[in-house]
Amino acid sequence: MKVAISLVIGLGIGFGCRVFDIPVPSPPSIVGVLLILSITAGYLAADRMLATRAADAPRASTRR
Repeated sequence: MKVAISLVIGLGIGFGCRVFDIPVPSPPSIVGVLLILSITAGYLAADRMLATRAADAPRASTRR
């Protein structure tokens, strides 16, 4: 779900930049595309790692 939301937001920003002739907030080259791709991949990897770590952690009992 997060990936779908981020794609919609990214497409919206790109569309808005083109329609209103605003400079795109990334370099207009393959390097810029790779930069955004690597940021997204890093975010997804960290999200997966943190979710796995949280699921594996023992939960403390709240009862006394």
